[in-house]
Amino acid sequence: MLDTIVVGAGQAGLSMGYWLSMIDQNFIIIDEGTRVGDSWRMRYNSLTLFTPRYLSSLPGLNMKGNPQGFPTKNEVADYLEQYAHTFNLPIQMETEVIGMDKQDDIFYISTTKGSFQAKRVIIATGPFQVPFIPVIAKNLSPLVFQIHSSLYRGPSQLKPGNAVVVGGGNSGAQIAVELAATRKVYLSVSKKPRYLPLSILGKSTFWWFERLGLLNARGDSRIGQKIRDAGDPIFGHDLNKLVKNDKITTLPRTMKCKEQEIGFLDYGDLKVQNVIWATGFKTSYSWIKIPHVCDESGNPIHSRGLTNIKGLYFLGLPWQHKRGSALLTGVGEDAEYLVRVIQKN
Repeated sequence: MLDTIVVGAGQAGLSMGYWLSMIDQNFIIIDEGTRVGDSWRMRYNSLTLFTPRYLSSLPGLNMKGNPQGFPTKNEVADYLEQYAHTFNLPIQMETEVIGMDKQDDIFYISTTKGSFQAKRVIIATGPFQVPFIPVIAKNLSPLVFQIHSSLYRGPSQLKPGNAVVVGGGNSGAQIAVELAATRKVYLSVSKKPRYLPLSILGKSTFWWFERLGLLNARGDSRIGQKIRDAGDPIFGHDLNKLVKNDKITTLPRTMKCKEQEIGFLDYGDLKVQNVIWATGFKTSYSWIKIPHVCDESGNPIHSRGLTNIKGLYFLGLPWQHKRGSALLTGVGEDAEYLVRVIQKN
């Protein structure tokens, strides 16, 4: 019998482990991966964070390097692994959760490595769970190479010819910029991108966000609601420059796929050779066999990570409490809050 099980050994789970280790808790962190940090290592090779190192650290351990510099994805992966070793966190990898139920105030978790029992469970699997690809993608011919951004590593994966990146987030923008060096690229977006510089007057834009109170804006505040409604901007001006120089062509929302063509809203059809679906992720909590944990859309029902099920918590969700809740910079504060709640109960 464990006091606590943390599901997920990413940035959220590690932060939770750090704070749990500060109190008298018998706990374990389980994860389906083979190595701490692999969720970052497996992302595209050129990925660089747009938050500086000093805002990309977890509680108790600063990331090495220039605090105002921007870390690569491998730096983040190695940092997370170092974090787990530094604090000797009890982690069991290669352990996938198959199901979870609750009986008589005890959680029963079945995994590929046996069963666990615990008084409480923190689900720290994060927002990037199941890649989402629109159903219309099935209408494309096998002659068209298509891949989700989570499986994209670099331009060498693609066939010769043009490439359409579907999705106007920062991942889609960075991938489009990288591909534009070797081929004609189209970027399909539902609305015109907004751009912000990575740095202003020698300081990271997120440094300014912090000083202006935007980084710590609560999800239920007026400014927080405005930020959420506006959506994330594209950080950096590389994409904007390539669009202005006709190296990348922006197209409207993708509406249909047929054979070797994609149709766009109020634009027409385009013959394509490669498609990268930078269309985000869906949550997947089907393994939770406890009623009323999620809403009809499959999203957790919670208030700052606290559910209506005694002993069940979530951590690392977008806007769980503030703008940075799903980022390295903010997840530690939410983890500390949950530990304080656990101590009171």
